[in-house]
Amino acid sequence: MSLPLSGKAAIVIGGTRGIGGAISRGLAARGAAVAMFYQNRGEDAARLAGEIGGTAIRCDVSDIAAQDAAIDAAVAKLGRLDILVCNAGLTITGALADYADDAFDRSFAVNTRAPFYAARKAARVMADDGRVILIGSSIAETLPGPGATLYAASKAALAGMVRGLARDLGERRITANLVNPGPIATERNPAGSDRGNVGAGPLVFKRYGTPEEVAALVTHLALPEGAYITGQVYNVDGGWTV
Repeated sequence: MSLPLSGKAAIVIGGTRGIGGAISRGLAARGAAVAMFYQNRGEDAARLAGEIGGTAIRCDVSDIAAQDAAIDAAVAKLGRLDILVCNAGLTITGALADYADDAFDRSFAVNTRAPFYAARKAARVMADDGRVILIGSSIAETLPGPGATLYAASKAALAGMVRGLARDLGERRITANLVNPGPIATERNPAGSDRGNVGAGPLVFKRYGTPEEVAALVTHLALPEGAYITGQVYNVDGGWTV
């Protein structure tokens, strides 16, 4: 029996570690051919590519021309594009008065501009009935405290963007959805650190989530069963935004 994503091709931008790595594994496990974009730690990217039989492509998503070229390279390798997941992110936090002059541009270049131009490229090369899935953050809706103004703003923009993408791509039956993770245990945000405010914060479930719990929703949206879901925002956050 064939797997539900057999014959489909996916690009996961920021797809080799943490949440992105779990998404790449989840899509591959259901039969998709996966190209994973990474910027640093090529050894991790190569290891995961070998594990799932995928393709690792180095890409700086803040450079739109480089991102377009990487998507072209992935499509040439895979033969098509059916699923685009935009997971790359940049976290710049700190006291408002201390932000560097380029902090706004750097944050929005990765968190907001790059997903938009990746979706623009997908509109040119993606097969009909495709999927565009953006990865945001629950901090866009509920902040635990000061210091995350730029990060929250750059991720909050994705909610409006995904609704527009749903309208723009709907005639071709390409869905567009946004998944907002809450405190998820990853290498950059390990369980036991204070970044997730698990004990004192607004979580209903006083624990960190796992990358696989986020990937499970992303995978569902990519499956045939997700064909009637578009323009939506989903929080995988243990009740952070309740």
